Amino acid sequence: MAPAPPPASFFSTAEVQRRLAAGACWVRCGARLYDLTGFVRHHPGGEQLLRARAGQDVSADLDGPPHRHSANARRWLEQYYVGELQGDPQDSMENGAVASANTQKIDPVLEPKFKVVDWDKDLVDWQKPLLWQVGHLGEKYDEWVHQPVIRPIRLFHSDFIESLTKTVWYSVPIIWMPLMLYLSWSYYQTLAQGNVRLFTSFTTEYSVVMPESTFPGLFILGTFLWSLAEYILHRFLFHMKPPSNSYYLITLHFILHGQHHKAPFDESRLVFPPVPASLLIALFYAFLRLLLPEAVAGSVFAGGLLGYVIYDVTHYYLHFGSPHKGSYLYDMKAYHVKHHFTHQKSGFGISTKLWDYLFHTLSPEEPHPKTQ
Repeated sequence: MAPAPPPASFFSTAEVQRRLAAGACWVRCGARLYDLTGFVRHHPGGEQLLRARAGQDVSADLDGPPHRHSANARRWLEQYYVGELQGDPQDSMENGAVASANTQKIDPVLEPKFKVVDWDKDLVDWQKPLLWQVGHLGEKYDEWVHQPVIRPIRLFHSDFIESLTKTVWYSVPIIWMPLMLYLSWSYYQTLAQGNVRLFTSFTTEYSVVMPESTFPGLFILGTFLWSLAEYILHRFLFHMKPPSNSYYLITLHFILHGQHHKAPFDESRLVFPPVPASLLIALFYAFLRLLLPEAVAGSVFAGGLLGYVIYDVTHYYLHFGSPHKGSYLYDMKAYHVKHHFTHQKSGFGISTKLWDYLFHTLSPEEPHPKTQ
């Protein structure tokens, strides 16, 4: 038999108000209280959408209009249940300090749509590294990996190897921006010498001189090409569906991208760690050098490096930032939320939707009932 649930705790209106005044984010459904303080930064719709409802009854927001929350969202809310409100739920709690905030309705476009996860019957042992377990899931892997959880993931037994798979978001600009600036200056100086020519491998008579004035165009081309590379990698490599009978391909998929879809709010795994990023960036440079003279390839590469930094920092912000409604980043955040929680096989653009438009992989728009 399952153990009986612990007895509910009871909180007075004054106690709840004290916690709210201290910065906690508590909400209620009827008399049931939920402490969302630890969840606000993970909320796909942004922190302010939950903060605006702190101290209030969110039953109407769950039921809609304009948006009725799924059974999955309600199940996830129960993770944060802390107890019951004493006295009349309709008393002064909602007329106190929190209700005086600038209340706004939760935007349904940015609401998560979690799939059900049965914690008591999960397919892996969360007390052990996951990388060596997921390959055994077989045909169950694809469904399992797209059931997101709010908990950290451990991949390896070794603490050292595990540390190489994690990083903070600001390591990306700290490491790669100085390199981008150095390469830009260095290759601009090389172009300024006037002896760089294109097509010399094929012809000397019709080769083209590349003066320093071509550097901005080459740099912008590199940024543009990175956005295409970003799309191709995300769609065809990160979202490949590994054969259910291949332990190694399932494991490879999980370490490349499956881990991110399983734990989309693990902030230590939202940007590429320096070691695997170095391999990807080296391949990008080697590809350009096969096609172009060193100074030309280096100029394009410097622009691509900036594109990579923008991509990775944008990706982090789409998960943890709270952009203003109506802004470009607000639209991209809503778009990326749909990719994670609703349409995993579309919406591959992170910094731009351009390639999704061109290759017809835009996430479908979902009509919402109008408020009566």
